Amino acid sequence: MSIDYKYHLRNYKNVLFTTLRYILSRYEQKDISIFHNFSPSPAGGGNQFLRALSQEIKKTNYRLEYNSISPTTKACLFNSYNFDFQRLKKFYNQNCVMVHRVDGPISVYRGIDHNIDNQIHEINKKIAQATIFQSRYSLEKHLEMGLNFINPTIISNAVDPTIFHSDNRIEFSTQRKIRLISSSWSDNPNKGDSIYIWLDQNLNWNEYEYTFAGRTKIQFKNIHHQSPVNSFLLAGLLRNHDIYITASKNDACSNSLIEALACGLPAIFLNSGGNPEIVGKGGIGFDHPEEIPQMLSLLIKKYSFFQNKIKIPSIRAVTLAYLHVMGFAFGNR
Repeated sequence: MSIDYKYHLRNYKNVLFTTLRYILSRYEQKDISIFHNFSPSPAGGGNQFLRALSQEIKKTNYRLEYNSISPTTKACLFNSYNFDFQRLKKFYNQNCVMVHRVDGPISVYRGIDHNIDNQIHEINKKIAQATIFQSRYSLEKHLEMGLNFINPTIISNAVDPTIFHSDNRIEFSTQRKIRLISSSWSDNPNKGDSIYIWLDQNLNWNEYEYTFAGRTKIQFKNIHHQSPVNSFLLAGLLRNHDIYITASKNDACSNSLIEALACGLPAIFLNSGGNPEIVGKGGIGFDHPEEIPQMLSLLIKKYSFFQNKIKIPSIRAVTLAYLHVMGFAFGNR
């Protein structure tokens, strides 16, 4: 048998196997579909949350599929505009509960892309039967813009507790420099560039050391810049610091902030977007960067108080809420 013949035969078998596997997958018994363009870690907050949600749904014995809707699929969760809408329309059927996860408003958060929010709203009106917002801020901001979504519900994001947790974190001490940290996947200036620049220039570096983990266009002089790392490495980095600072503006529900809180870090946060809803009493909000040094002093003085006030929803509770919106009873098919 010639080499060319063997090659073509093997290639034919691979194509045939792939085609058969796809055809058979269309008839597999599935319960829930998630439409989202997933990316490997490190990646944005929505991507990280949907991975954590997927893992928790699987623990309930519901059968998941991605970017496809099988004949037995009872509910489909589609994320903002980060999916193939034409593909979703191709699979759409009226027997499947269509749930739209919405963040933003994106035009307010980015300061650009003003048509995206209208496009998301149009998708929602065409096929959604329910909408999940990640914060009250997000819902109310859309309403201010005249964008009314179908059957809205507010469910916060949550993180994977096997990755983001406070076990084995460093012990807080005032006998060394206090370790500050910020993190961001996006380098959007609204993530707080001007405030981080102010901190870089004005903090007392005899008292603090500071790490910025993630993407940024800032050339820091005193803050150490750590390039993006995967979730496991980021969690370890967070547990090796004392206080989290976020200057993110108009962020619907910052996953980075939730990750830090889950790792036991009280937060100093810009009073903007969903930040106050997320942190609650587990930190202090500011309006101007000049307030931060005084807030740091207060948080350090009452560190245990603020740390003990950290309260974020578990991924299990959030999954329960998502399943309820999708029409499922937890743990039952």
